[in-house]
Amino acid sequence: MAERQDPLLSYSFAREHGVVLLDMGAVAQVAVLAPPRPASLLEVRRALGVPLVIETLTPAAFDRRVSDIYAVGAIEADALDGEFNGENSLDTLVQGIPKAADLLEANDEAPVIRLINGLIAEAMKVRASDIHIEPFENKLSVRLRIDGVLQEILALAGRVAPLLVSRIKVMARLDIAEKRLPQDGRLSLTIGGKALDVRVSTLPSQHGERVVMRLLDKTQGHLRLDQLGMEPRTLTALRAAIAEPNGIVLVTGPTGSGKTTTLYAALSELNDKTRNILTVEDPVEYALEGVGQTQVNPRVGMTFAAGLRAILRQDPDIVMVGEIRDPETGQIAVQASLTGHLVLSTVHTNSAISAVTRLRDMGIESFLLAPTIKAIVAQRLVRRLCEDCKAPFSAGAVEKKILGLSNDATLYKSVGCPSCKGTGYRGRLGLYEIVVVHEALRTLIHDDASEQDLARVAFQDTETLTHCGVRQVMAGATSVEEVLRVVRQDG
Repeated sequence: MAERQDPLLSYSFAREHGVVLLDMGAVAQVAVLAPPRPASLLEVRRALGVPLVIETLTPAAFDRRVSDIYAVGAIEADALDGEFNGENSLDTLVQGIPKAADLLEANDEAPVIRLINGLIAEAMKVRASDIHIEPFENKLSVRLRIDGVLQEILALAGRVAPLLVSRIKVMARLDIAEKRLPQDGRLSLTIGGKALDVRVSTLPSQHGERVVMRLLDKTQGHLRLDQLGMEPRTLTALRAAIAEPNGIVLVTGPTGSGKTTTLYAALSELNDKTRNILTVEDPVEYALEGVGQTQVNPRVGMTFAAGLRAILRQDPDIVMVGEIRDPETGQIAVQASLTGHLVLSTVHTNSAISAVTRLRDMGIESFLLAPTIKAIVAQRLVRRLCEDCKAPFSAGAVEKKILGLSNDATLYKSVGCPSCKGTGYRGRLGLYEIVVVHEALRTLIHDDASEQDLARVAFQDTETLTHCGVRQVMAGATSVEEVLRVVRQDG
């Protein structure tokens, strides 16, 4: 693969003329975007001075090749570390960039900018969700969260940290002079022709400011419910719940378990242009066409409760609240559902049934919860075993006990190969449980039944998160260890 150092054909030329250099020797191997442009090929032949061997690519394949050649390769730790000699001025870091600038077209070869470009490009390449930049006493650690697990990819000299953090703060339009308070910002980028939103959070620490950048691929905000990997009965039950004219549908789970993606998929399915759909979120993660989205801003008094109260005066049919995290928001959501609105929201609990207990603890009366809650979904994300290297083995006594097996079974374990960078996993899949509030369960909620009694009735004919995990293990999609990592055994 060609490297970024001193490319004979610039990124701008490759994008404009649809020609990318693959290899340079006695002849030059080039890839061209179909259909080839004779004038562009003549210019490349003149510039390179050698005959051309041409490969024609589709637009999608050409974009991938351009991204591979120009976006990565800048992430060489030793070379970058050696270029920071402590004499660099912050003046070189304060040149603003356009809001939606393409990182790959940056002509400034300053080491800091090359490092940031390389980090984001590498994160996109390995499908990372977050970039963690963490200064310590003697080093700067850079970690990527890949498939939900952090992996260190760089360890640089500590003197790099202030320059790197300052440049990121400039890009996110934060105050570079303020180092004592946490700050939050956002930037929009295009990398290899792919639109990307980046949420930036800074936090003062003992050895400097920590930075976490969350990468939001805009295409992920447009998934459909049937693309989330739900078991057919779970999907049917959820679709029936969101088809109700009023009531509350909750999605629960820890941070990073895909709750927002599920809610967005539900809204996309409901968004048929005949209903007024409004949301209040913290923050707005993806733009949904035809949906009115409002962002929380506590500094000016725009809390979830204030936002929800305001959008209820906007004649909504469907309301999505990013999270019910306080009694006031919970009370307003319940009242909204009682007055004919369908309310979608999330609650941070470990199981679907415990959402009922959480709302009770907020002070919402059981006689109000019983008629309003229509369904509760709990979900987790587990890593998917790499198809190139997963290895079969016979279930032993421990695995049989965990999975509740009585007969011999073939399971799969992680191994590690170049395709998965030695982790044994590649990609993630969802585990789901859904509690549909039918008449018997509604009566128990009304009568303040315990969580155990509610669960006993709720899961008589539907699977729990644990059962869903066991099913995926038996299918060879994930490992026993991975399911145990994210789903606690509850007996």
